Amino acid sequence: MKRNDNLERIPTLPARGIVVFPGMILHFDVGRDKSIDALKAATSGDKRVFIVTQKEGGAFEPTSDDLYKVGVIAEVRQIVKTPDGNTRVLVEGITRAKLIEITETNPYYVCAVAPSPVKNDAAAESTETAALSRLLKDSFRGYNELAPKMPRELYESIIGEEDLQKLFDLIIFNVYIKLQDKQMLLELNSLKRRVQILIGVMKNEISLLQLELQIAEEVREAVEQNQREFYIREQVRALNRQLGFDSDPAEEAEEYIAVIESLGFEPDVEDKLCREAMRILHLPSSSSELAAIKTYLDTVLELPWKIETKDKIDLVKAQKQLDKDHYGLKKVKERVVELLAVRALNPDIKAQIICLVGPPGVGKTSVGKSIAKAIGRNYVRVSLGGVRDEAEIRGHRKTYLASMPGRIVNALKQAKSMNPVILLDEIDKMGSDYKGDPASAMLEVLDPEQNNAFIDHYLEIPVDLSKVLFITTANTTDTIPAPLLDRMEVIELGSYTREEKFNIGKKHLLPKQLKEHGEKATNVKVRDDALYSLIDFYTREAGVRKLERKIAALCRKSAKKLIDGETKVVITAADLKEYLGVKKYTPEMIAKENEVGTVNGLAWTSVGGVIMPLEVVVTEGTGKIEITGSLGDVMTESAKIAVTLARVLAAKYGIDPDFHKTKDIHIHAPEGATPKDGPSAGVTMTTALISALSGIPVKKDVAMTGEITLHGKVLPIGGLREKSMAAYKAGIKVVLVPAENVPDIEEIDDIVKEKLTFIPAENIRTVLETALAVDVKKLTPFAKVNTVTEVVKV
Repeated sequence: MKRNDNLERIPTLPARGIVVFPGMILHFDVGRDKSIDALKAATSGDKRVFIVTQKEGGAFEPTSDDLYKVGVIAEVRQIVKTPDGNTRVLVEGITRAKLIEITETNPYYVCAVAPSPVKNDAAAESTETAALSRLLKDSFRGYNELAPKMPRELYESIIGEEDLQKLFDLIIFNVYIKLQDKQMLLELNSLKRRVQILIGVMKNEISLLQLELQIAEEVREAVEQNQREFYIREQVRALNRQLGFDSDPAEEAEEYIAVIESLGFEPDVEDKLCREAMRILHLPSSSSELAAIKTYLDTVLELPWKIETKDKIDLVKAQKQLDKDHYGLKKVKERVVELLAVRALNPDIKAQIICLVGPPGVGKTSVGKSIAKAIGRNYVRVSLGGVRDEAEIRGHRKTYLASMPGRIVNALKQAKSMNPVILLDEIDKMGSDYKGDPASAMLEVLDPEQNNAFIDHYLEIPVDLSKVLFITTANTTDTIPAPLLDRMEVIELGSYTREEKFNIGKKHLLPKQLKEHGEKATNVKVRDDALYSLIDFYTREAGVRKLERKIAALCRKSAKKLIDGETKVVITAADLKEYLGVKKYTPEMIAKENEVGTVNGLAWTSVGGVIMPLEVVVTEGTGKIEITGSLGDVMTESAKIAVTLARVLAAKYGIDPDFHKTKDIHIHAPEGATPKDGPSAGVTMTTALISALSGIPVKKDVAMTGEITLHGKVLPIGGLREKSMAAYKAGIKVVLVPAENVPDIEEIDDIVKEKLTFIPAENIRTVLETALAVDVKKLTPFAKVNTVTEVVKV
């Protein structure tokens, strides 16, 4: 090869993954054609080749930037072909050299290099050299203790070497060091600096080897532990088979853990349940605690943790479903459809809690079932009537014998989904005692802000109730605690009217009972007049349960006749006495003529509205007032207000203002065994008193309702729909109502509005002018003027 200005142009071999040092004898495989051609060119010349390491092994055609700037001029000792077709070369490093430039790339690389021997700046006899040599040997000893063992002869030759340069070469040739670290050592010019860096690199390598050994030891111990546990479990299985035990605790625990992990619990919940499952391994098969743990895990895993039904909200279909299942209940249906509309727009809305309040038998429970059908959710009913123990809601702690989860969790298990419709029936009938207050436990259940992590005492893990649609029912809100009532939206269901009962009976109850009794509409027919008679004379209720029982009785009687040979049974009103006996209730009828001191009042009861006539009799006496008829405190106070107001109005209606001194007054509400209370009889009492004291009759076809004040103002009342239906059934023509109740007239049945005339009254003057059977304006006032009447103008 030619030399020019101390530069040599030598065939070059770019090496991948190796660094060659001067004095190192090394064999390796060569794969690239250019590298093989460079080796051939070297062997045909002075056998020298420049070996320089690539920065990245992936470069197939490396450029100057892809190569390190320092390599080694080496002598090619041997080139052989391996059986698998590769070219293997044996080289010996001669001297270090710097890469100046790549002069040729075809057919092989040729580089201009400048030899650059390492400066030996370590004096042979110096103390520093001895210290470096000792430190390097110590590092090598530490490395040899951890690394795979090298031949004893080689190890002793390295430890016995006194020359620092040779010691460095021997160690660098026989230890594993990262490629970048080797290249860095090759590029250093100072022997002392090389040795110092090599000591640091070997210390790092020793730390890595120690960590690898520690990890390997931990893995080995874990494997041995698993093998030991497997061996012990197999022995236990064999013993169980020999003893005749069917179940294997290890298999049971593994099955439980597999199911727990598949359900995707929160990490803390999963850890708790897995720990419970592992306890099975350490308890004898006869232990009662083992049975309790299995029951607990079975209960937890049987809950539908990841199961939800998809809402199918179709407002038209929902409206049809509600109309099909229930007649009337317009307000309730509107509210349910509104609820579904909101859920259609925002499926993630927190569930509103609806409380259906109304008398028995009006369809509260069945409304909840209809809602579930309308949205395609599973439905479950939870009866709360008579519940007095908080554990019935929250569950019993599993430490107790025969403990179990509460009714809410059981409802989820029964519903088989995490977003069912749960109907909490009779929520107003929960009690409380020394065991706790279940109504307080319900506060968390029915609070959308809290029930996403409801904790059952038995489960001891959070249960998400936020997706459950809760519907509660109650007969009255009076017994529901205020904080609980505040969490619910109350929808009131009033008593069914006569017409509603008739339609329910004809369209729902009669077909249902015919089907249950194996009869058909073609061979058993109940006339409309018979249904009306059933409602009027054989039942008196807010709902339709008794009506259904009476229809069932008719079906039973009809079944007997069909079996006896009749082909068709037609039931009319005249036949009811034969089927059901004499009438149980007499109709409420108004008087045949106008009477003095008797007024038709209107009252609301749990079974609907009723006519409540009030009677007043005035006798000579000393001013005593008698009030009879089982009247409550509020109604008694209304009577006292009426007496005072009558004194104020006395002179205007020709009454001696001193009647309270010379007359005894007796106020009576018939049906004395029935308790009565409320303020809405105030105008009725006042009218009856004025009539009795003045001798003016009251019109027989007029009824009234309203609270009265001392100044004669008429205040609003409730239950106007039911009261007006009672007036209609009794044959009343005119109904006096408080002026503030006029908007409520819109909710009254159309047939009732057609037959009745509603007169709004703001004060008692309107009531008396309408009810008294004379022209009040033509009455002659009493001669002695009462000074109070000049102050109070009615």
